[in-house]
Amino acid sequence: MLPAPRHTFVVSDVHIADGEAIDDAKPFWRRYKAPEHFIDATFIDFLDHLRELAGDHPAELVLNGDIFDFDCVLVVPDDADFSVSWLERARGLSAEEEKSAWKLRRILDDHPRLLAALRAWVEDGHDLVYVIGNHDMEMHWPAAQDVLRAALELPEDRASALRFCAWFYVSSDDTLITHGNQLDPYCLCHDPLHPFIELDGRIRVRLPFGDHAGKLLSNGIGWFNPHVESTFVKPLHEWIIFFYRHVLRHQPLILWTWLWSSVAALVKSLREGFRPAMRDPLSLEQRVQEVSQAARASPAVVRAMHAVRVHPAVFRPLKVARELWLDRAFLLLAVAVGSIQAASTLHLFAGISAWWGVALFALLLPPVLFYAARVDSDVQEVDRNIRRQAPLLARIAGVEHVITGHTHRAEHLDIQGVHAVNTGAWAPGFEDMACTVPYGIRGFAWLAPHGDQRRVQLRRWTGSASEPIEQQTYDPSPLERLRDRIRSGRAERRKAIAQT
Repeated sequence: MLPAPRHTFVVSDVHIADGEAIDDAKPFWRRYKAPEHFIDATFIDFLDHLRELAGDHPAELVLNGDIFDFDCVLVVPDDADFSVSWLERARGLSAEEEKSAWKLRRILDDHPRLLAALRAWVEDGHDLVYVIGNHDMEMHWPAAQDVLRAALELPEDRASALRFCAWFYVSSDDTLITHGNQLDPYCLCHDPLHPFIELDGRIRVRLPFGDHAGKLLSNGIGWFNPHVESTFVKPLHEWIIFFYRHVLRHQPLILWTWLWSSVAALVKSLREGFRPAMRDPLSLEQRVQEVSQAARASPAVVRAMHAVRVHPAVFRPLKVARELWLDRAFLLLAVAVGSIQAASTLHLFAGISAWWGVALFALLLPPVLFYAARVDSDVQEVDRNIRRQAPLLARIAGVEHVITGHTHRAEHLDIQGVHAVNTGAWAPGFEDMACTVPYGIRGFAWLAPHGDQRRVQLRRWTGSASEPIEQQTYDPSPLERLRDRIRSGRAERRKAIAQT
């Protein structure tokens, strides 16, 4: 094995996708996909900046998940060798191998300058490590990896400088780098050692609920930027204002689009989520060895990292339905049907007016609205879970630093002596639909020599230079401390039961 580079740079959540021309009739429709928002030019300058930071030393650039966004590709080929369903024509191709390879070629065709810059990075003697996340889970396919290798056109003596890691990578024995989606019940790969399933006689990557929701909802309701949670996680009154301001004229049937897309996302998530993974027990150890070699970790670390993933949300269908607002929709439908049925029955036996049904519906509506207003999304819990698990991940890998992405919120925290870094996002995120107010921090982690060890910094890319972001000490709230004590007690009880 070659000696690990002394300098390591980590970026995540770039969400590179194909371009989409702006529709003059609907100028805000998926505007974040316009070529004018491509990051290619600034990323090329960024790579030059990394060369300056590394000086004459070899370096590695770790692309830490969600680099290519397969879920955002809606175009389908006209003369494909594979079949394309009506749902794929409406919302994008599924995660079968040949379809994933086609989508990646489509993305790369729109980013030749970025490919040339990455090729030059490797030709300069630096390494390129690709850690798979959730929006690029289709990079598990060997054909998709071959597409990227072919597009980079690396010289033969530098081909080994590009490596793909299933879900984590250990750099220089001091830093664990993982996207973070394995700690998100809505976005994890159910089994990263065996990511494939067979469905309807075809093999595909098992996509998590979050990806199905993105493909079917975000692609069908293009007013929302999928890279910024606040654009689609809103209180009820904000949804009402948004509908009348932006949607009524251009997509008046948006509620129907939302309903069938949400039901489709729920059904597809459950169908794939409950399918068994394709495992060959005779090659299990070989698979563990392959993952450990790519990740520069021992097989024991691979097994422990595999065990630490959270439980998939699809095994709790009501939890998934709540994230899609289907629970509130079905509750409202039940109240409406119940009111009509009650009024009809009373009219039959007592001859009362049908308007009593409307009155009964109005009487039952406030509790439904109160329930809707009280239900919160679980997306904020993912941040807290990643922070809680950082010390455990560090102990598993035997490292001092843990670097993640996924949540798009850049931060550098000291958690029980562990440097926990989230690198933020380079995705085309904006706070407004006109895409004029950028959202978030384009951050990157820099691991640089510091005596006999390495020091980690979180830095913000400004477009021409970078500046450090101050490290903070993580101070959990009293409620989080209580939750941690409860979890710790449960873990101790489970351990005691296992020992007996």
